[in-house]
Amino acid sequence: MEASLTARDRVGIQDFVLLDAYTSESAFLDNLRKRFHENFIYTYIGTLLVSVNPYKDLDIYSKKQMDTYMGVNFFELPPHIYALADNVFRTMLSEFNNHFILISGESGAGKTEASKKILQFYAVSCPSTTLLNNVRDRLLLSNPVLEAFGNAKTLKNDNSSRFGKYMDIQFDHQGGAVGGHIINYLLEKSRVVHQNHGERNFHIFYQLVEGGDEELLRWLGLERNCQHYRYLVQGDCAKVSSINDKSDWKTVRKALSVTEFSESDMEHLFGIIASVLHLGNIKFEADARGYAALNNNQEIIFLILSFKVLSPFSVDHAVYARDALAKAIYGRTFNWLVNKINESLANKVSKTEIFLKMVIGLLDIYGFEVFNVNSFEQFCINYCNEKLQQLFIELTLKSEQEEYEMEGIEEKHRGIISLLVKMLQTQKDE
Repeated sequence: MEASLTARDRVGIQDFVLLDAYTSESAFLDNLRKRFHENFIYTYIGTLLVSVNPYKDLDIYSKKQMDTYMGVNFFELPPHIYALADNVFRTMLSEFNNHFILISGESGAGKTEASKKILQFYAVSCPSTTLLNNVRDRLLLSNPVLEAFGNAKTLKNDNSSRFGKYMDIQFDHQGGAVGGHIINYLLEKSRVVHQNHGERNFHIFYQLVEGGDEELLRWLGLERNCQHYRYLVQGDCAKVSSINDKSDWKTVRKALSVTEFSESDMEHLFGIIASVLHLGNIKFEADARGYAALNNNQEIIFLILSFKVLSPFSVDHAVYARDALAKAIYGRTFNWLVNKINESLANKVSKTEIFLKMVIGLLDIYGFEVFNVNSFEQFCINYCNEKLQQLFIELTLKSEQEEYEMEGIEEKHRGIISLLVKMLQTQKDE
């Protein structure tokens, strides 16, 4: 017992519910700190999982680790994201009911990596057939595609999701992954035309310029130098030592092929990405009447225009219209990309079997960040995070309170749970 107490004092406890001073914020953080220093990055709060990004590789995600957590009672082994994924999967099968995993936290907390670990676990743990393996590969490889077009380097995170993603993973009655569907929302389109110092545009732009072969770049009218493109250098960090754009480009090309993008689809896709870069390099100067006029025609050559619209814009208005067009083009392209991925993930089973499917929903919400200049999209992101956290905590506390009351271990309006719920309700009313 003494040895156990000594170990507990050194590494902390693995479930905050068992923490003696659980109402103290300092005790909560101290327990997290102890576990983090011993490379225990996961801690439970009942059935909830708290993780701390170690910012280094830990040997805790191997195939052996996955096998260890498959089919094991949730609290039988140390806290792990595999335990959470396995518990959700087995509960879904036993109850024949849909379930939902919410991943939230500050930017750089590791949310995107957590969602990938969950998908990888299901890819290994689910039954295997040729059809199911095809679905599995497309589910896994949808991630690098979405990250390339929807993620970017920010001040806090080199691979920050700049959009919200909800993914349905569809299973048959035997637990085989038979399909999926992705819903995206609130893409940070303003990043296409403006980045704060120390940040980058979306990854795909740099991957194309650095990794695209010479023939492709020549066809697109691009040069292998990010410094030549206005939309790529505003953050003054086009090159990042921790990011290998050339290698990532190869990964994205392969992922696009597996998710059923044809060569024609990819040509059009990269052509649009290149057109955004050319659009950003268009410059205007005022003519004798003060109207905006083009002072260079080189970039226009690579922009296919089917008609002309003459409008007496000032230079400032012309720049605004140019940037608005670039954002709109990229936003619609991203939506098209998600729709194409959804087509490849669509359930291919018969209509009668579709009604037998179950779903695990996976919500990867983008992280809270504060910039020197917050865009409207970032405002929406932060607001969404605040409301989501509030709802999440309130529902969790309410469900715990109902269970306590049902078991007769807490009097109505007298226990700690009811007091916390009441406090949250008061804050909301204020």
